[in-house]
Amino acid sequence: MRYLKYLFLGAVFGIILVKSEVISWFRIQEMFRLQSFHMYGIIGSAILVAMISVALIKKYRLTSVEGETISTPVKKFHWGNVIGGVIFGLGWAITGACPGPIFAQIGSGFGVVAITLLFAIAGTWVYGMLKDKLPH
Repeated sequence: MRYLKYLFLGAVFGIILVKSEVISWFRIQEMFRLQSFHMYGIIGSAILVAMISVALIKKYRLTSVEGETISTPVKKFHWGNVIGGVIFGLGWAITGACPGPIFAQIGSGFGVVAITLLFAIAGTWVYGMLKDKLPH
């Protein structure tokens, strides 16, 4: 019962993804072909909201729901992030799905996306197995 609010928020988030056409394979292909501003506008507005939110959290020293201090650790540049981003982007372009919308796509009746989900899980598992051997 205590997790019901998270189920509700997840369902609302999924509806927003569907209605904004973020899960549309065609919209994603338009973005990667530089044919439409739609996805760039959504991603850009999400970045703007995140920037404002983080600034407000820092300014007012807000805490989590449990009262824990929210901190943003300083991270050094690492080429592994660039390589990982390129791999992620290629997978996104090829499959038309990134991790967030995969479940919304499956829930919308695009069952073939289950293959993408399986490979996303497999990729996470492979990374977990190789993590200690990779440069960090």
